[in-house]
Formats: sequence, C-alpha cells, structure tokens
Amino acid sequence: MLLHEFDPCETAIFNPDMVCQPVEGMPKVAVSCFSTVTFQRMLAMFPQAEQIAVTKCASSVFPVYRVMAGGVPVAIYQSGVGAPQCVGAQEEVYIMGVETLVLFGSCGVLDKNIMEKCGIILPTAALRDEGTSYHYAPPGDEIQVNLHHREVFTGLMKEMGIRYTQGKCWTTDSMYRETREKAKRRREQGCICVDMECASCAAVAQFRKKEVLQFFYSTDNLDSDKWEDHCLSNNAMVEEKDQIALLALELAARIAKKKG
Repeated sequence: MLLHEFDPCETAIFNPDMVCQPVEGMPKVAVSCFSTVTFQRMLAMFPQAEQIAVTKCASSVFPVYRVMAGGVPVAIYQSGVGAPQCVGAQEEVYIMGVETLVLFGSCGVLDKNIMEKCGIILPTAALRDEGTSYHYAPPGDEIQVNLHHREVFTGLMKEMGIRYTQGKCWTTDSMYRETREKAKRRREQGCICVDMECASCAAVAQFRKKEVLQFFYSTDNLDSDKWEDHCLSNNAMVEEKDQIALLALELAARIAKKKG
C-alpha cells in the first residue's frame, strides 16, 4: 500500500525552507483558526497588530500578524481548511520561528449526549482516516495528540469555569463521505467527534520536533436521524466564538510566559 511507504528522511526534494526563512521578531507561540469570520474578529481585538509575514498557497495568501496578548508577543494567522493546506502553513510558520502552535476550529459531534453548541472538546488521540499524516509518521490507525501543554490548558479552563470534554477524534479528509456506517464504526472505536486536520497537524509537529495544541468547539451533530448543522456557519454564535478565540489567546500567552 502506498500509504505504508513512510520515509523518515527529514529532507525532501522540495522543503519549506526553500520558500520561507526565519522572520526577525517572530513570536515563539502562534494562534490559528479556520473560520474567516472568527479570525477577522480576533484580529480586530488588536488595533496595533503588525503584519510580519505571510503563508501562501496557489489560491490564498494568509497574513501572519504579531500581537500583544496577555503582555507577551504572540503570532496569529488564519489556517486553510483541510490537512494539506493547513500543514503547509504549519510547516512554514515553524521555519519562520514559531515553536508552539495553538490551533482551534469546529468539529462535528458523533455522540449526541455530549452535543453542546460551541462546547470545548480537547482531543487526546486522532484516528488517521486521511493521507497527510502518513507522510510524517509510520503507518498506524491512531496518533497521540496534544503531547505538550495539555495540563496548562485544562488548568486554564477549570480556572475560568469552562466545561470541556476529552476524547478521541476521527480525522478525515473527505467531509462528504462521512457515511452513517463509517460514523458508527468510528464511535465503536471510541471517537467522540470528527475533524479534518488534527491527526495531520499532530504528525507534523512530532516529525519536526515542534509543538501543537489543538482543540475544537462543537458545531454540528452527526449522531441523529438527520444531520443537524446547529452553529456550523461562520456567522452563527459569533460572540461565543469570540470567547473561544480569547481562550486560545490566553493559553498562548501562558505558554509563551512559561517558555520565557
């Protein structure tokens, strides 16, 4: 099988340091999200934000900004949806000087009993039903995620009185092929939610010896007779999503202070 041909060589024919270089003044910790609306609202929280770099793909250019969050510099940028585009930017910001990425986005819930609109879900492992992670880690069904700073994050949420759920996520790169039978099997394997990037981002961080902490906010329910989109729209529950962005920024600030 092609996806079993993992090559551990760190140098490829085409490498991220061929298209970007270290950026002077790049913060060691970055925050990123997928929603354009949430990112623009997060950026608007910082009138003094300074653009210091960009990540690029064939269809988009995403500016990277330096902001002051909790009294320390933090980078913020928007990630593209889907593992290949997301990890392309992840690779590039690591080259620029980021050491830890805090990444948050929406997920679909596979267990209606934990469905809470914009409820926080912290993944502990990811089922690798995508292709990107297999180029960064040996073949296997699962990959551990959030190996760094999990205690900092859970402590922060307890301090702020934020309820959260921990569990395994199902990472797939085909959102229109999340069939009922597949969802049933994923639940049987212990998955509580579904996303499109988590396994891949975890694999990149581990391969590059960097850090990433990923968490979700629940938006749609797949555990019902009919799909329920709830607050999946970028324009739904924007103020609640603002609070989630603030949570990510506070986490990033605490990590940055911890790193010194």
